[in-house]
Amino acid sequence: MGKTVSKVREAKLELYRRKGKIHARETAGRFNTLRWAMVWLTQSIFYGACWLTWESDGLRRQAILFDIAHEKLYLFGLVLWPQDALLLAIVLILAATGLFLVTALAGRLFCGFACPQTVYTTIFTWVEARVEGDHLARLRLDQAPKGARKLLLRSTKHGLWFLIAAWTAITFVGYFTPIRELLPALPRWEVGPWEGFWLIFYAAFTYVQAGLAREAVCQHMCPYSRFQGVMFDDTTRNVAYDRQRGEPRNLRRQAGNTGDCIDCGICVQVCPTGIDIRDGLQYQCINCGLCIDACDEVMDKTGAPRGLIRFASERELAGQAQPAGLRQRPRVAAYAALLAIFAALGAWTLNQRSLLLVDVLRDRGALLRETADGRIENAYTLKLMNLAEAPRDFTVEVSGLPGVEIVGEHEFSAAPGSIRPVSLTVSAPGDNSLSGIQPISFRITARQAPATSVVEKSSFALP
Repeated sequence: MGKTVSKVREAKLELYRRKGKIHARETAGRFNTLRWAMVWLTQSIFYGACWLTWESDGLRRQAILFDIAHEKLYLFGLVLWPQDALLLAIVLILAATGLFLVTALAGRLFCGFACPQTVYTTIFTWVEARVEGDHLARLRLDQAPKGARKLLLRSTKHGLWFLIAAWTAITFVGYFTPIRELLPALPRWEVGPWEGFWLIFYAAFTYVQAGLAREAVCQHMCPYSRFQGVMFDDTTRNVAYDRQRGEPRNLRRQAGNTGDCIDCGICVQVCPTGIDIRDGLQYQCINCGLCIDACDEVMDKTGAPRGLIRFASERELAGQAQPAGLRQRPRVAAYAALLAIFAALGAWTLNQRSLLLVDVLRDRGALLRETADGRIENAYTLKLMNLAEAPRDFTVEVSGLPGVEIVGEHEFSAAPGSIRPVSLTVSAPGDNSLSGIQPISFRITARQAPATSVVEKSSFALP
């Protein structure tokens, strides 16, 4: 009898998973609360950060702005230029290394709690549940024939989805075009071609990915799910079913003859990707922990201890102790070391970053010329790049040869965020014992910020 009931239950679960779109059952618990906390946190930052303002040198601007037209990235008081691409590369490496470290420790934790696909799918399915009802009501609505009620519910749902997707697209573009300038231009569609393209594309992308594709992205489209296994080892904690404790399954839980699993199937019904975690680790699992919440609730009702489904490693499920230090977890140690190295490199690069860049070009059309008083002159062009958000006055000094000096003006001003070419003539005594090409150095210093100083090497031609 028990085997027959179990087969019927398995058939029902398989039928549930084959009914087209997956309508996950809602559940409550600590992991569901944590997922919603991440939704609120990430979306508060995304939707709110573009409205922050920053005042610098008397000018008020958007605090976070990717100003592609002027090749600047504003991050509050920090302004990055194309020359700072190394910092962006380090940030990307840190993000990737951090993701690898988290994966080695706790599997696809990012996918289950912070991935944009997960976050927006959570928002869209919440809207769907408020409009169409619980998971069973949505399943029935899918199977129901076309009618006025179905049309009204579906139109309401898709209308709300479209509004969320549209506002998401506006916010996204608002990080590239100041949001306070973008909004007044939208009613008249006075936007540029690239702005218009990204508004339409990103709205459609959000609508399709979070509303229509949903779990198919995690099941079939996400490349991360395909290679995540190479970062796992037997100490990685994933959402796992304790087979030793749960088997054999039985609805009636006859004392002494069965495990704690009553084969209710709720763990499958709450899964956003529709898998059965009792079948073992699967690449579709995003480690969201909803099956843990659902199973813990069932265990509370049956009087069994919680943790039949929990975050556990292969070693823990096998009854072995988890390694205490990093020496026995070389993968984790390597990722942690790389994370620390690149974090230190990024901090050092940012600290050494100068707001003044100088390029020195010697005039090669005429190597040298001799003046009437016997001095030798060389001509140079200095390109002064002022990366500060305020005008700067720069003083140029030359050294490296006895009696070398600048002929004429040696103080120049540069507008904020500009490149100013400056022509200089450098003179040295002609009766110098040296001859040929000799090294010299230019020191350029900002008068308003003496710490901003650059030394550039060049050469001086003597007879």
